Amino acid sequence: MKNIWLLLLIPCVSFSQVNLNGIQTLFNQKQFKKAETQIIDFLKDHPDDLKATELLGDAYGHQKKWDEAKDAYKKLVNAKPNTANYHYKYGGVLGMKALENKLKAIGLIGDIKSAFTRAAELDKNHIETRWALVELYMQLPGIVGGSKSKSLKYAQELEDISKVDGYLAKGYVNEYDDEPELAEKYYKMAIQAGGSLTCFNKLTTLYEKENQPEKAIENIENAHKNLHRNALHYQIGKVAAEYAIELEKGEQCLQIYLENYSPEDGVPKAWAHYRLAQIYAHKNNKVTALEYIDLAITQLPKIKPFKAEKERILNL
Repeated sequence: MKNIWLLLLIPCVSFSQVNLNGIQTLFNQKQFKKAETQIIDFLKDHPDDLKATELLGDAYGHQKKWDEAKDAYKKLVNAKPNTANYHYKYGGVLGMKALENKLKAIGLIGDIKSAFTRAAELDKNHIETRWALVELYMQLPGIVGGSKSKSLKYAQELEDISKVDGYLAKGYVNEYDDEPELAEKYYKMAIQAGGSLTCFNKLTTLYEKENQPEKAIENIENAHKNLHRNALHYQIGKVAAEYAIELEKGEQCLQIYLENYSPEDGVPKAWAHYRLAQIYAHKNNKVTALEYIDLAITQLPKIKPFKAEKERILNL
């Protein structure tokens, strides 16, 4: 009898797994509404399936249905109160509700803090929760509990788990607090510790924000030496075009980007053509600038900056 019961259970388990695997495929295809419908149907027969409930919350979240996502994650928290990730997701969706409705934000802050703090207590190595707390305490006004010292506390906890994340978090805190030299110091430490594209990008963005395009280009070139990513050619061209510096280098990098382009590079060719148009406009080469901006508009006709750039070029 026991073996018969086990055989009867196999199709049920397999059916459940197949359904959930299918949901993941829909997620990958960004078909979140369809995923939502299928998960709801699945839960009618399996109302206590926590994985399906979590996926439903995720499907709602991707569609910005914050109230529905909140209810799904709250069910998980109630069912498994000692699971850090459930508290993290619950706090995250409350945070999104707060961002979209400033009137309700103050009333949600206590619950957001509690959810993230509980997740951090439950999992001493939960990186995402600590990042959330770093950002939360920096972005909150002091009158409702914002605190740089608390942000740095969680940044230090991140560093104890992962030096790269800790340095990036400390860079973020100091950048947010308008301490660019300290932010630069920690972003450089993150590059030394990890050297990922994210680390280099953080420093590049800081340099651009601080109107230091020469340093930005130097940093991108260092990134390319270490990572050999074609996308970095576009980044150099972008900075050159936006700040009207090192125009020859910018043009050369954009041409290399176009020659070696693949969809994995992330930025469509049209944007490279747009940057080339900007560079030629800086050179007062109106004819070539128009050729490139027309190419960009042909490829992506709905992009407003392209049309604005063409007007600017025509008025040269």
